[in-house]
Amino acid sequence: MEVRVRQGKEKQVEARARFHRIVCDQPFEKNGSDTGMTPPEMLLAALGSCAMYQAARYLETRNLPPSAVELKLSADESGAPAFLKEISIDVDAPGLAPRTREGLLRAIQSCVLSRTLADGANVNVRLTTVVGESHSAGPVWR
Repeated sequence: MEVRVRQGKEKQVEARARFHRIVCDQPFEKNGSDTGMTPPEMLLAALGSCAMYQAARYLETRNLPPSAVELKLSADESGAPAFLKEISIDVDAPGLAPRTREGLLRAIQSCVLSRTLADGANVNVRLTTVVGESHSAGPVWR
């Protein structure tokens, strides 16, 4: 899987994967134009989307409607430089039997992003241009 990211207008950042495009921005109070979520909000949105996908599959296999479930994700930002110290997923799933609720929580915890964050993935950063090379403009984004 691959995502390409480039600077957009002002404090905006554009990310593209396949034929999808998302814009990340900063809120007005951080001199952004607030045209998209911040990077930490996007991380929570990605984690929540992954968790909801697993939750929905779990409920559908039991002929239960996933539309009744809502996830609320929150994070505590800390440190300098800032990082997300703790991430919480609150699950609102009214009317489920205790055994089903336990299975739902296990399904949510099994999502690939939850496991990746819990296991501490390695992030490898490497420069792909060599000193003396000219920077190619690459593909034009529209």
